[in-house]
Amino acid sequence: MPVQLQMFPFLALVKGFLLCAGLIIVLGPQNLFLMQQGLRRRHLFLTALLCTLCDLVLITLGVGGVGAALAVDQRLLAATTLGAAAFLLGYGVRSLRSAWCVQSGGCEPRVLTPLSLKGTVLATLGFSFVNPGAYLDTVLVIGTAGSHFPLDGRIAFGAGAILASALWFFSLTYGASRLGPLLARPAAWRTLDAVSGCLMIGIAGSLCATHTFWNLVL
Repeated sequence: MPVQLQMFPFLALVKGFLLCAGLIIVLGPQNLFLMQQGLRRRHLFLTALLCTLCDLVLITLGVGGVGAALAVDQRLLAATTLGAAAFLLGYGVRSLRSAWCVQSGGCEPRVLTPLSLKGTVLATLGFSFVNPGAYLDTVLVIGTAGSHFPLDGRIAFGAGAILASALWFFSLTYGASRLGPLLARPAAWRTLDAVSGCLMIGIAGSLCATHTFWNLVL
């Protein structure tokens, strides 16, 4: 029995780690932004750290039971969805504009114009908090899965999920920084910007087109 009690928090930690790892390793707006920051080689540590801290807040809220309470307030969900769609649409248009400028020669490649420190902080917070996927993964999915454990198990489960987030964010950001020479040509940046812009605008459109969202707004 003592051995089983000692193993329980560790198993909860492993489950939290594996669940978060499975959810976070997907091509989404936040991961694309981290890749772009890594390729720019600017504010790498700050970007990865802020993403990790934001996930820490969201996972803590989810494991603490806030996710279930938020899911009941449909108006709040609608407002969050609208804000997320607007943010993704704006950043997507910005990415497509940059891709067009590089192609037409109307402006400098984005690799030469990285985000400022303030711009990095605001964009990172935006992709972390104004992101429906982040809330779905951390607050709802991870929070619901962790709510089945007792208190010590929830703490271990949340710690495992946060550990997975930290490893992924830092690995992605610093790993992408080593790919800079492969994207030294403007054509490569144009492709990355175009893909990023289309993906973000597509996600924004899908959010606004959902039947549930329009029912809530109208």
